[in-house]
Amino acid sequence: MSASITLLLLSAVLCGTGVYVMLERSLTRILVGFLLLGNGINLLLFLMAGRSGQAPLIGDVSEADSIVDPVPQVLMLTAIVINFGITAFLLALIYRSWWLANLGDEGDTVSDEHEEDERELEDAERMSVSIEEDDEAMRAELASEVEDTAHAVLDAADSATGATATVGESSPSVSSRDSTGSRDSSRDDRDVTS
Repeated sequence: MSASITLLLLSAVLCGTGVYVMLERSLTRILVGFLLLGNGINLLLFLMAGRSGQAPLIGDVSEADSIVDPVPQVLMLTAIVINFGITAFLLALIYRSWWLANLGDEGDTVSDEHEEDERELEDAERMSVSIEEDDEAMRAELASEVEDTAHAVLDAADSATGATATVGESSPSVSSRDSTGSRDSSRDDRDVTS
């Protein structure tokens, strides 16, 4: 099994540079260092596979030495998937730290976007209650006005009836009538009895 010295040196340089860059405190540099380290390890796994040969499938294989070992290939695919997952996590972490850094003194306590909507809803409910109270007050006022008007009409009718009764006592032929024009039978009875 012979490996290319150039690819081996390239793998060593990628791994060394990746570790060096990952030692910085910046999240962006940690991400770049992790990517370099992941690529260096993938290249090392590729070198572990050895020379190219026949696919490791069961079938008409004449020599067992010409079959390629599948384990390094599987490890390389697994390393690529893990590298991608950690890269996505680090990108989300970098974005979150950038977001918090831009907020300043507020930190993680972002104001609720719906506070204004809730205030408008509370104002509308107060207006609704106020309108309902105004409607009730108007109904009560109208009812008291109707009642006062009814009392005034009844008082006027009683005073008019009293004046008619006085006139009727002096002249029995005059009969009292109510506001509809019909004859008031109770007044006639009083007039007859007096």
